[in-house]
Amino acid sequence: MNISILDQSPIAEGENPEKAFEHTRELVQLAENWGFHRFWVAEHHSTSGLAGSSPEILMAHLASVTTSIRIGSGGVLLPQYSPYKVAENFKVLEALFPGRIDLGIGRSPGGGNTIREALTDGNKKSLSAFPRLLQEVQGFIDRSLPRDHPYASIKASPMSSSLPETWVLGLSERGARDAGKQSAGFMFGQFISPDQGALAVRKYHSSFVPSDRQPRPVTAACVFIVCAATDEEAEHLALSQDQWLLNVEKGTNTKVPAPESVKPGSWTQEEREKVRENRRRAVIGSPDAVQKQLRELRDKLGLDELMGITNIYDFEAKKKSFQYTADIAANL
Repeated sequence: MNISILDQSPIAEGENPEKAFEHTRELVQLAENWGFHRFWVAEHHSTSGLAGSSPEILMAHLASVTTSIRIGSGGVLLPQYSPYKVAENFKVLEALFPGRIDLGIGRSPGGGNTIREALTDGNKKSLSAFPRLLQEVQGFIDRSLPRDHPYASIKASPMSSSLPETWVLGLSERGARDAGKQSAGFMFGQFISPDQGALAVRKYHSSFVPSDRQPRPVTAACVFIVCAATDEEAEHLALSQDQWLLNVEKGTNTKVPAPESVKPGSWTQEEREKVRENRRRAVIGSPDAVQKQLRELRDKLGLDELMGITNIYDFEAKKKSFQYTADIAANL
């Protein structure tokens, strides 16, 4: 079963964005050697804890230091941008790295209203326009805009011989339906919201329209993974991710803390309940335990692929976690 990585270039306490990007570069090269299928990078704005604000630029760098692994966005925040420009950015990437580029698209606003306005230069853009924007991106990529479309006469350059794969990142049946109608792959965000996966995948399959670009439906889910030699070690490492998620949700320090600095005994009852809830977004444990949980997730949602994200403090432990995950994938 194909297994892949989403990396948000998290910044650990005591480190800086430059070091976070160094870690991302090292991780993609290891991921290729370990047999991972895709490596996606995210788009986040106005945060001190995640370095990646421009996935297209980071993708170009990562593709240039690898040779075979697919490189993608997880994802471009389409409601803030021009579909034409997005299509051209990814057609350039595909021409530079043929057969290796994934255009992962999200409906997320990317932050609060001030961030949205800065991204759109003050233009008011509605999230409800996402289906149209997605249709236009696809139309520009494979030249399938209707003849009566106002932009039907223009081309998205370059006119290369291969096309990027398009994926929609979604959390519900709505995103799944949009993906299916536009012949895109569907990536469910288990690491964000774990409740709607099975319904969303079913909606995607029932909505899917085959195309020359995407003749059959493809489903995947992204989940937090922390894997270590023992369950106890994995639980210790995951404390940094637990605290990081709490901090992100509070809007406080969003750098990833060391697990030794996390004091679960000092959490309030509300925080303890939130950590338990957040653990539903994650797979944590020894290789045997993680394999069992990933197999259950795959079967429950009916997935073709899995993607893991690991936001823990210790980069060496993060690499080891993904190495275990690569070994697990061979037996899923």
